[in-house]
Amino acid sequence: MGNIKNMVENFWGDFMYYTERLKELREDSDLTQEQVATALGLKREQYRRYETGINEIKASHIIMFAKFYNVSSDYILGLSNKKTYPIA
Repeated sequence: MGNIKNMVENFWGDFMYYTERLKELREDSDLTQEQVATALGLKREQYRRYETGINEIKASHIIMFAKFYNVSSDYILGLSNKKTYPIA
């Protein structure tokens, strides 16, 4: 039982939630929430709710954000620290 608990703690210890990644990507791109929302056809309030975690993000929007920022969806979701994967 302790082994499973350690595995879960180790997983969540390195986990970065997508809200943090969205904010990081936006700020690294020197964009405002309004600019990102407008570029992607969203309302600023909708984007703000994604970035703050008030609303769960839709899978289709994860893909949209990944394409917009040119990163992998795994990176946005915090499942990987690699922004992109090499193309074979």
